[in-house]
Amino acid sequence: MHNSLRRALVALLALVLGALVLPLGASAAAQETSDDAPQVRLARATWDTGWFQAEVYRLLLERLGYQVDGPTTMDNAEFYAAVAEGEVDLWANGWFPAHDVFIPDDAPVSAVGTTVDDGALQGYFVDAATAGAHGISNLGDLSDPAVAELFDLDGDGVADLVGCNVGWSCAATIDHHLETYGLTATVEHVQGDYSPLISETIERYRAGQPVLYFTWTPNWTVGELVPGSDVVWLETPFPSLPPDQASALDQTTISGIPGCANDPCQTGWPPNDIRAVANTDFLAANPSVGRLLEQVVIPLADISAQNVRMVTTGGDPADIRRHAEEWVAANQSTVNRWVSSADPDAVGIAGPSVDESGPGGTLKVAARALPPFVIYENRTYSGFEVELVRLVAAKLGMGVDIYAVDTTAKQIDDIDRGVARLGLGGVAVTESREEVVDFSLPVLDSGLTILVPNDSSRGIGDRIASFFRAVWSSDLPWLMIVFGVAVLVAAHLIWLSERHHNPDFAAPYRRGIWDSFYWSVVTMSTVGYGDKVARGTRGRVLALVWIGLGTLVFASFTAAIASSLAVNELRSEISGPSDLAGKRVATATHSAAETYLPSIGVGPVLVGNIDDAYPLLLDGEVDAVVFDAPVLQFHAAREGDGEVTTVGSDFQRVQYGFMLSPDDAELREHINLAILDLVENGIYEQLHDTWFGPQR
Repeated sequence: MHNSLRRALVALLALVLGALVLPLGASAAAQETSDDAPQVRLARATWDTGWFQAEVYRLLLERLGYQVDGPTTMDNAEFYAAVAEGEVDLWANGWFPAHDVFIPDDAPVSAVGTTVDDGALQGYFVDAATAGAHGISNLGDLSDPAVAELFDLDGDGVADLVGCNVGWSCAATIDHHLETYGLTATVEHVQGDYSPLISETIERYRAGQPVLYFTWTPNWTVGELVPGSDVVWLETPFPSLPPDQASALDQTTISGIPGCANDPCQTGWPPNDIRAVANTDFLAANPSVGRLLEQVVIPLADISAQNVRMVTTGGDPADIRRHAEEWVAANQSTVNRWVSSADPDAVGIAGPSVDESGPGGTLKVAARALPPFVIYENRTYSGFEVELVRLVAAKLGMGVDIYAVDTTAKQIDDIDRGVARLGLGGVAVTESREEVVDFSLPVLDSGLTILVPNDSSRGIGDRIASFFRAVWSSDLPWLMIVFGVAVLVAAHLIWLSERHHNPDFAAPYRRGIWDSFYWSVVTMSTVGYGDKVARGTRGRVLALVWIGLGTLVFASFTAAIASSLAVNELRSEISGPSDLAGKRVATATHSAAETYLPSIGVGPVLVGNIDDAYPLLLDGEVDAVVFDAPVLQFHAAREGDGEVTTVGSDFQRVQYGFMLSPDDAELREHINLAILDLVENGIYEQLHDTWFGPQR
């Protein structure tokens, strides 16, 4: 009885407390992480294009009431061994049937649900323009040397197929295809760092050049070069796979492939389902998790769109988490249904626990391409930070092994796991990044700057074109319309008044209206040659009125022209941030400048990539570009060709540094000492001036 009474009192107290807390928001209870909450150890794959799904699953598990440990990055073999041993519980990055080889028949591992059904596709692509012009629809077409030469990048007469990194499973399949289809004499499999290679491929496409490459979905590349629009799939001559994949041979012909010449399309690769994979014992002990995993579906288009956003913005870990949160919020009703169906009594908790530990490794550098910090051309790395890190490594008696990544998040994760010991590529030192990685001493102290046209380089044609653009953007076109209408009205009125008794205004309309139009213009402009004058009373009264009104119209017209000329000249008078008010200023999205410009009252013209802002500036569509000073200074010095220049001092200071693991304190100390030595002996200054010009 006493126990029953005690339980009743506890329940009553809980109700009272709940009533008091409820007005503060039902979500408050859901945001408290309990030590008693069940835990799930979440893993994720090494490819950062799959991290968005991992973050979505983390949020869903938290909604279900689980405290999430991770996600911890693992490669395929490592994960499947760990999940079979119960060292981790699940991940969202299973590809099937490709991952079947990692799961022994008796392993306690289960694929649960299907996040993307048959969405993981792979294949070969060429740009649609070249395919249409030369009738290319099959990989076998490249056996023709004339066709293959269209895609020759290095002048050796054979096609360069941008493929997979050495060691990737797709690399073996590509080599198998080239040999099986008799293409080894006309096609070269270009292998290296896939990220910069595919970025170069996209730039060649934008420049109107032929492209030939391998890619997969979901991946940001299919958002940049859209199959069926920008590029087309290449079929393979017949199904063929390496011996270890022979069981999937009948799955390489796929229906509904956009941009393929035939339907079904012989892609040469089997499709894969993207599925969650979990430890079977864990699922038995946590049936609500299994019910949740069985329901989750993320549209392939959403994953691809996020991958594009991630790569375009640089992809900090916070960005990827935010993308997942935005997706969950946009699909709130669906998410609620999944969670409610998995556990109607679920009470969500908050707060991912991030594993920030990671062993050190050999000196390997994860670089993100951002000229002038890191430049990847002709399969070679260069740039200010690339040269600086080589100088630093030489001081330490070490070699440098650089590989490319697309996002800052990938750099941080690789450093955290010990895959890389250094990260570079114009990485600004920020508080959020300092929470997960350490930085060297600043390798560059810079900020934002302003890029404007170089007036001394403008010819008479440019100035005339700039004037007409200023005129078109002013009120002058409307005044010209008013001017024309007023002249026509006055011409008709004087003709109607004078046509019967004044030979200066001939009676036939076609002739008379022209004479009247001539009189209206010269009278309004106060030129008044006197060769045509009104003789009747009504005509003279009209002439007096028109002289007065016409003077006002013509004066407004003249003032508008003068104003346009003045505005056109003033727009070039930008020497600092204080001159930007009222100007048209371009910058890149998700940049420091995008945040800064509204603070000084400037609504920026936003572009996805800073390279897209330069043509706007040269065409007069914007008056200035504001962005990171090193990037704009490099463009002005190297690619601006004297047409643009940076003005004023840098503002909104930003410091850039090398990223290192918090556990690599010894290496950080050596690097800092090497940087200081380079500064003190003048080598750093020479390097800086080479890339950015003398320091102001």
